[in-house]
Amino acid sequence: MANHLRLALAQVNPTVGDFLGNARIVAEATAAAGAAGAHVLVFPEMIISGYPVEDLALRSSFRAMSKRTIVEVARRAKQDGFGEIVLIVGFLNEDVGVQNRLGQPQGAPQNAVAVIHQGEIKATYVKQHLPNYGVFDEFRNFVAGTDSLVVRIHGIDVGLAICEDIWQDGGAVEALALRKPGLVLVPNGSPFERRKDDARLSLVQKRARQIGAPLAYVNMIGGQDDLVFDGDTIVVDAQGNLLARSAQFEEALIVVDVEVQPQTSSPNLIIHKEFQESVLTLNGTVAARLDDAGEIWNAIVLGIRDYAKKNKFSSCLIALSGGIDSAIVASLAVDALGSQNVFGLGLPSKYSSDHSLSDAHKLAENTGLHFRVVEIEPIVTEFVTRLNLKGLAEENVQARVRGTTLMAISNQEGHLVLATGNKSELAVGYSTLYGDAVGGFAPIKDIYKTDVWALSRWRNEQAIKRGEVAPIPVNSINKEPSAELRPGQKDTDSLPDYLVLDEVLRRYVDEDEGAEQLIASGLDEALVQRVISMVDRAEYKRRQYPPGVKVSQRAFGKDRRLPITSAWVESS
Repeated sequence: MANHLRLALAQVNPTVGDFLGNARIVAEATAAAGAAGAHVLVFPEMIISGYPVEDLALRSSFRAMSKRTIVEVARRAKQDGFGEIVLIVGFLNEDVGVQNRLGQPQGAPQNAVAVIHQGEIKATYVKQHLPNYGVFDEFRNFVAGTDSLVVRIHGIDVGLAICEDIWQDGGAVEALALRKPGLVLVPNGSPFERRKDDARLSLVQKRARQIGAPLAYVNMIGGQDDLVFDGDTIVVDAQGNLLARSAQFEEALIVVDVEVQPQTSSPNLIIHKEFQESVLTLNGTVAARLDDAGEIWNAIVLGIRDYAKKNKFSSCLIALSGGIDSAIVASLAVDALGSQNVFGLGLPSKYSSDHSLSDAHKLAENTGLHFRVVEIEPIVTEFVTRLNLKGLAEENVQARVRGTTLMAISNQEGHLVLATGNKSELAVGYSTLYGDAVGGFAPIKDIYKTDVWALSRWRNEQAIKRGEVAPIPVNSINKEPSAELRPGQKDTDSLPDYLVLDEVLRRYVDEDEGAEQLIASGLDEALVQRVISMVDRAEYKRRQYPPGVKVSQRAFGKDRRLPITSAWVESS
């Protein structure tokens, strides 16, 4: 005999450290799930504290607040009349019985979920697999759990896992498979990166078939510093067939009836002993998927919006040069914050072309953002004259005057300055410290130049399809890139053609191929050595660049950590 459980899955947007706000999110979702008749409501990983908390996990005061808040969340659910719903809520816990010792995170923090019913925390499950790669430092911040957890709810044995637990073979997954639960619930804090949604679906289907039970994968959304969480909540049946899937980058409460089999295994906790026969009536929906460009665009928009909102900025400021990088950043910012909250600044010098300002004006006209011009030539002249600067030093003064101007206006008016550098420029150090590298956030720092062009064309095409004005001027897309720091300057004076450059960078930076592999594949040896040398020498600049949205598998920053001072030379 089959039964069903009505699952509510909360794809929500927490803020790290905002315990009161995150508890409010839980309460609001609980009320909505109660109205929908849900038996079980599942929240993402670490929803109470936000995620990732990094070294905040090591503070006793932070852990104590998390534990107080989860108790209050349980109490409020019953007080509000929703005590019968079983809540699965991620929170920061601690193993109070463990002595502090060298090599273990201070205070034994735990990445845990609470099983809440009738105002009480009935059980906790602790994440067993702690990722220690890419952007993750969970070995540094948590101690691992060792035991599986199965809870009987309305006669159905429900197993729990947390995020990385299902990415690793063996361990937590194998233990659950041996216990043969009727349903598996997996809270997640899984950051976005390109094409990860395909990997997620395949993984969820594989684990459901392996365990022999339906599986619900619940992920958060939102921006947290350089990470963006895209949601992509998934429910599959025991055969891996897709029952429900959320839209990406949107908050949602997904409610679906899942057909399950009552089990006769030995659960750790029995909440409802009796099996209640009922009819499956509420089918899930499967949201349309975004294409690659749509995912990246929405990820960056969400990253900008949440970085601004969660850090108490209501507006942003961007230097508009008429070039493609500043144009795409401005367009992303308009989509994120609204044109009324985006301020563009033209900063022409004596070397700026006529189209530099005209293209910037056109962008402002197309998007509706605020635009004004500040002539920097008198300031530059004063610097150059007083310090007797020539050549590269003079060129860099122009960039630094622009940077100083942006930061001065930011201080005066309260805008968040958005840096406009792309990943190609960051990789080879094609930027001026304290000049075009200034800012509080760098939206396209993980986007190569060739992707900048592709995304710009995609965004314009989307606007045209909707009958809107294409935001990015065609001339900004089509003209040859130039920093305009000297007469007739082009990017290709200093860099290889971007098509070739980006191929080398993707393979060297993202895939860790060495010079020998790159040359063996047919790339010119001199080109390879030149690009690699530029990348390696620019590490000190990248360390000082603002945070920005991670969209690739290997972003600069936490993903790729190299020493600034190093005598190692990559050679063939």
